[in-house]
Amino acid sequence: MTKWAISLLLLLATSGAIAQQNRRDPLNDLEVDKLRDSAQEPEIRLKLYVEFARTRLEKMQQVHADPKAENRDEQTKAALQDFIDIYDELQDNVDTFADRKEDLRKALKPVIEADTEFGSKLRAFKSSFANSPQEAAKFDFLLGTALTAVDDGAKNDRELLAQQEETFKHKKKQDHKENAERE
Repeated sequence: MTKWAISLLLLLATSGAIAQQNRRDPLNDLEVDKLRDSAQEPEIRLKLYVEFARTRLEKMQQVHADPKAENRDEQTKAALQDFIDIYDELQDNVDTFADRKEDLRKALKPVIEADTEFGSKLRAFKSSFANSPQEAAKFDFLLGTALTAVDDGAKNDRELLAQQEETFKHKKKQDHKENAERE
């Protein structure tokens, strides 16, 4: 390998490490503690993620609506990025609990309701820029990322709920059959 290639690899590795260090946790210590306490309880844990994501969306809307806010665009982008990060964590948790074959039927209902709410709020935020393409351009990438995440999450959550309804309906019938055979 040439010196140039080695230097390039070191530069890439270093910049990746720096980017990782600069990335902050979108959750505060109290939120992390709440999540830690609910690690094995899907219904509680998923509701917490919904609550935290909702809080970030509300913050985004408040900051953006406040003309006196310092660094309004940066604060709006930060709140939107925090929403995306928390929403991604919510979806990762849904996947983890589903992979463990947990019954998520009750836990998914508030998540699906939140998916609809989040999509509506994000679309309303996007449409607020209809007359200002320059303003819209500032948030285009993050807003597109958030909308894609929520739309994909909503689709996956609905599909998972339908699968679980079917799975646990058959499981209940199987359990009744096994109990009747034992008696």
